[in-house]
Amino acid sequence: MGAAAGYDASAGNRKKRAMTASEPQHLKTDTFRPQTVVFRAAVLAISCAVSYWLATHILGRVHSVPRADGLLGGMWATVSAIFVYRYSQAESISVALARMSGTVMSFALCLVYLLIFPFHVLGMAALIGIGVIAVSLIGRPDDTITTSITTAVVLAVAATRPPNDAWREPILRLVDTAIGVGVGVAAAWISERIAQLAK
Repeated sequence: MGAAAGYDASAGNRKKRAMTASEPQHLKTDTFRPQTVVFRAAVLAISCAVSYWLATHILGRVHSVPRADGLLGGMWATVSAIFVYRYSQAESISVALARMSGTVMSFALCLVYLLIFPFHVLGMAALIGIGVIAVSLIGRPDDTITTSITTAVVLAVAATRPPNDAWREPILRLVDTAIGVGVGVAAAWISERIAQLAK
């Protein structure tokens, strides 16, 4: 009797685990419907355009930047919007926090470095290593990729700027990232709400 009950409980647990494992796939089944794909593509395209416009126009009016910097900012904001636009607002917020966490860490490291030293490949390599250690020590090891990529790009771009202006790059890229992340999360929220209303 006890063995039978134990078997039933074990079978029930296996069934429960199987249902739990398949739940995310079930929730995203409608993601592959043609109308859903077209809708999400349209929202993403619009969010990219909005991110680019905000970074190149609004920011340019608040803070005068060279045209090349403005275009780079538009690209950076667009990439950030694409990066955080996910299936749901909750998922987008989670990714956005990781994106901003890695960017803020990179911003701090690059700003301090560029205020003291000019760009050098060994300095970039050292800063990437320091960034990996730093995010791991604060309990966010998953942010190492974002921090490392951001550090490499910011320092490489800073190398093309006059030495007196190089330190501005981390600040500009932080603002661009915030713009794109904000638009991407908002786009995910809008998509989720429209999908709910359509059901």
